[in-house]
Amino acid sequence: MQTFQSWYHGNITRSKAEDLLSKAARDGSFLIRDSESIQGAYALCVLYQNCVYTYRILPNEDKKLSVQASEGVPIRFFTMLCDLVEAYYSPNMGLVTHLQSPVLREEDVDEEPESNNLPPQLPPRNFGANDVKESDTKSSEQPCKSLSDIYLARLQHMDLSALSEEHEQAILEYFRTSICLDADQVQNGNPNLPGLQKLILSICKTLNSEIFHILPALEIFHKALDQQLSPGIGQYPKHVGHSLSLRLEKLTKLLYSIEDKAKGSVFESLGYEGGHRKSLIPIVTFEVKQESLGLPTKMFLKVDVESGKLFFKKSKDGPEDKYYVHNKILQLVKSQKMHAKLVIVVETEKEKISRKEFVFDDTKKREGFCQLLQQMKNKHSEKPEPDMITVFIGTWNMGNAGPPHNINSWFQCKGQGKTQDDTADHIPHDFYVIGTQEDPLSEREWADTVKGVLRNITNISFKQVAIHTLWNIRIVVLTKPEHENRISHLFSDSVKTGIANTLGNKGAVGVSFMFNGTSFGFVNSHLTSGSEKKLRRNQNYINILRFLNLGDKKLNPFDITNRFTHLFWLGDLNYRVELPSTDAEYIVTKIKQQQYQELLSKDQLSMERDDGKVFLHFDEEEITFAPTYRFERDTRDKYAYTKAKATGTKYNLPSWCDRVLRKSYPLVHVVCQAYGCTNDIMTSDHSPVFASFEVGVASQFVSKQDPNSAPQGGIQIMNCLATLLTKSKTKFFIEYHSSCLEKTVKTLEGENTEHSDGSIKVWFGSQVVLTPIISDPEYLLDQHILICVKSTDCDESYGEGCVALRAAQFCYTEFQVALTHHGEKTGVLTGGIQLKTSEGKPTEKLYDFIKVERDDPVNAFFLTSHDISNPNYMGVSYKSGKAGDRGWSYSMPPKNLPIAGQGSKEPKKGGFDGSTRSPTGKPSSMGEDGKSSEMFDNPLYGSMGLSHGRSKDQDHLTDPTFASCKPPDGDPDRPPVPTPRNRSFTYSDAKLQPPTPSTSHPSASKKPVVPSRSEGGMAPNRPRLPAKSRPGMPEPQAPKPRDYRDSSELPSKHRLPARPGQLQAHKDTLPEVPKMGRPVK
Repeated sequence: MQTFQSWYHGNITRSKAEDLLSKAARDGSFLIRDSESIQGAYALCVLYQNCVYTYRILPNEDKKLSVQASEGVPIRFFTMLCDLVEAYYSPNMGLVTHLQSPVLREEDVDEEPESNNLPPQLPPRNFGANDVKESDTKSSEQPCKSLSDIYLARLQHMDLSALSEEHEQAILEYFRTSICLDADQVQNGNPNLPGLQKLILSICKTLNSEIFHILPALEIFHKALDQQLSPGIGQYPKHVGHSLSLRLEKLTKLLYSIEDKAKGSVFESLGYEGGHRKSLIPIVTFEVKQESLGLPTKMFLKVDVESGKLFFKKSKDGPEDKYYVHNKILQLVKSQKMHAKLVIVVETEKEKISRKEFVFDDTKKREGFCQLLQQMKNKHSEKPEPDMITVFIGTWNMGNAGPPHNINSWFQCKGQGKTQDDTADHIPHDFYVIGTQEDPLSEREWADTVKGVLRNITNISFKQVAIHTLWNIRIVVLTKPEHENRISHLFSDSVKTGIANTLGNKGAVGVSFMFNGTSFGFVNSHLTSGSEKKLRRNQNYINILRFLNLGDKKLNPFDITNRFTHLFWLGDLNYRVELPSTDAEYIVTKIKQQQYQELLSKDQLSMERDDGKVFLHFDEEEITFAPTYRFERDTRDKYAYTKAKATGTKYNLPSWCDRVLRKSYPLVHVVCQAYGCTNDIMTSDHSPVFASFEVGVASQFVSKQDPNSAPQGGIQIMNCLATLLTKSKTKFFIEYHSSCLEKTVKTLEGENTEHSDGSIKVWFGSQVVLTPIISDPEYLLDQHILICVKSTDCDESYGEGCVALRAAQFCYTEFQVALTHHGEKTGVLTGGIQLKTSEGKPTEKLYDFIKVERDDPVNAFFLTSHDISNPNYMGVSYKSGKAGDRGWSYSMPPKNLPIAGQGSKEPKKGGFDGSTRSPTGKPSSMGEDGKSSEMFDNPLYGSMGLSHGRSKDQDHLTDPTFASCKPPDGDPDRPPVPTPRNRSFTYSDAKLQPPTPSTSHPSASKKPVVPSRSEGGMAPNRPRLPAKSRPGMPEPQAPKPRDYRDSSELPSKHRLPARPGQLQAHKDTLPEVPKMGRPVK
């Protein structure tokens, strides 16, 4: 049997191994860890001249071990790992240096179980014959006596008043004598516990006789509902054996089956099973204000989701003045400055565009109205597959107590924090993901409870996608009936992180699946408790990240943070507010005053995330609700922050233990609509937490083009430079993974350059061309390339990242991606990407129906080139817009440049490509009236207000100008980067107007303002929308939304393509902005 010494460190991470060797700081120091790339293999890590050399130890068919050392050295085989280590203490064995000093393993400090948080009660230990020593004169008498005393003591603390005297005496008699007799039977090889069987028969003797009378009647009733019995139940014989448990099991299954079939018949007859299109959303009326002749006028907007109509009324109970059908409502534009203001863009009878401005009572009412209108657009959409869905996430530590009768508020996002308006109560989510901890119910009980609540709220009978339980940690995923056939590749798994990582009282459960072409992962975790055990919680997170086995098995080099388009992590994470216990009353006072910011600044999870120790590149919506732990049960008015223990008083300061975080691929649509906790569910010392997300999804794409005649698409990745935070002495290559590729693609070895700060820069000079399975832009722009930097000696990953193909929608684009491995940042990868697609044009997405309009056009120009859109679309809240927080950034071109390979509806003599600079070096024309759009645009596809041409040069993947290279500024170590060709724009019917500087407001002295790349490419001849005017006042410079329609539907169909803007030309007129990504030359 293999025995391990102190130099064996098990499954520690590669970076942890390097850290331990660096601390040893002695040549010849070594340790052995498990290989990350091959199961059953090991990695020998040796320190020499401040560099770490890694050698794989591989088993052969006979399970003998050998070291992959230098070429020319004879291979030696060893039966035991310790024999191998002993041999390599000798010099000249093919290692960089012989083994000299072992690095000892760090001992883990096990978590102490809390008295009030014990794992589920384990059954009495079975005492086998091998456990009884001959020298033990007490034999089994002492264990039996102890077992009897334990159960008799428990009975003394229970209320037995509901039991009959006969039953009470039977139970007492079993614990006094029969339990010891059962233990003796087990020792003698009889596992049937005859004493227990006798007790059950005694208690259930009446039930036992009644079952024979009950079963025939139930079978007849079941047959009436369904001539065929459900699978697994089978035909019941007239005499069903003598086992009471077997009869009860069959009785229970039959009752469950009858209940399900009866419910199904009733619901189907009422139309509940129809799902989305049969859900009953009531008509809702909103009171708003509209300016008329400078005076606010009261108006009423009535939303009928079912009929797809929006009514405008002057009085609440009066007749409808006018209504618009769903396909005539073109866009909703939210004001960013006035949070209750909304612009509704509609098409009138004469196919003209009308813009109507309204002010709601508050922001919540406006959001409720927008959700109803979005639901209307989704419901009546002619698209065969959805491109956006909503996901409800709920987490609740139930405190080992059953739920109260009414938990509706949790699923309706009602309570504290960012909550939903009452008008959105009956809008169903597409998915409900519910995570519970310390859950005392069975899977069946809890699933039925949740389904019943959702049925009452939405009138839909939701289908169970998955349920997975680890002890008392559980995750349930439910979906609408019409989505069942869109779900595939379903996986579930669990990881134990309790004492010694062997007990499941702490740990995580997870579920993953594909929804059409989009992958989802959900993790519910219960981490170590105790304010002082922050580091243990961090280690719990890392272990879950490494060992939770979800998603595509082909993505083995990647952990779960990079395997899914959208990953949601929820649960009782147990991070506390790090303040002294003497501040308990001060904390409670701050909570009562709803002054959370000072407390949140001491939130352990936020501080650990800021330090990059856990949840790297995850996002969490701003917390605006009170701490969810630790309350006195049956009230939410008092925090119970002290607990008497044998060792003294323990403090559990009020904290945000229960959280929801998410991580998504770059440039995908995700908006958090709600994040808060309930006020009225009080059976536990935790309050349930809810979150609601609007998520963009990709369909299972079927190309309409003939695969034999369609031009071959291509993805070109070039100029990659990896900066790795490692001391390993090895060579590296890159692997590219994606579902849009036929196979994994590997590069050649890179060229290493070591730096004094301990990092290594690796230059991958060769261009890599990836061939997608489908070249249609509708498909490709929704895809992502996963990147893994690996070592050549042990095939282990040194960092993973992700690049969105949408970033190269217009032209060659440079990217910067943070590399991570097992939750730690391991480096940065920069490079360029260029995309070639076939002819075609992406269709407008449903989630582009709602946009956000800027109200401060001056400051709007001072955005960096990466702030290209509504930050919520990018997965970044308004509060933090740093690219570094996301783990990626792109040198994005202007939004209105043509999509590669996009065809034009109108004939043009010339075309243009998407180079990022104007040939003249001047800022481009901003529009006919000199004003730019002041709306946050959706980054997920280009401006829809242009008809695009196509350059013949774009038919070739590699532009010949890439041969001309010039080193980029600011990085002398990086080899030259090819520069895309600058081409002028051409148009057959009109000439480009001279550039006109944009101004934010009319004033006497107009200063030119140069647009950023994200603003710079507006179409010059955009038709002006109707604007409200006041007598005697100059016409205001009203912000104009764009992209609400395809240009072919607007009155003016002659539009000029615009040049992208130039920032460098007017640096003196703009404040310095931080660079994110290397500028394209």
